[in-house]
Order: sequence, then C-alpha cells, then structure tokens
Amino acid sequence: MKRQAVLAAALSLTLASCVGVYGPKGNDIGGIIPWSPEAESNALNIAQSNCSRFNKYAVITSIHRVYGDYIGYSCWWRPPGRTHRHIY
Repeated sequence: MKRQAVLAAALSLTLASCVGVYGPKGNDIGGIIPWSPEAESNALNIAQSNCSRFNKYAVITSIHRVYGDYIGYSCWWRPPGRTHRHIY
C-alpha cells in the first residue's frame, strides 16, 4: 500500500509540471486543467489522479484548444460506458 502511495505521489508531481503556472483545480465533482498540448495528452491521468482521491472515475467533458483556456472534467461514481469515449 505504501508503494502505491509513493508511486501516485511521484506521478502527480510529474504530471503537475506540464499543466501550467496555476496547475489543475478540482474537487469531488470535477475540475479544470489549464490547456496546453502536453497537458491535453496527460489530461485523463491528471483528472483521474484527482478523482481517485474520492473513489470516483474521471470523464473529460470539454477541451478548448486555446492557450489560457481549460480542459474540463467530471468525477463519476460509475465508470463511463461505451457511449462516453474520450476523443482527442
């Protein structure tokens, strides 16, 4: 269990370096990630890192591909079905 916690902490520190100055913001219902090409490629991992603290599943809800804009996500109790794909 300690090993998983250490790995999760290392992953979150690594991912936080690619999401801009202010970093991701979120709580138990969802959040936002500042957009950049690098953050977009890691968006689901960043979102899942936040949602997993509440035993939920991350679902990307919106991506605005403009610097200064955000990638939005929600935290769901159930895993997303086949109709809710993560399309990039």
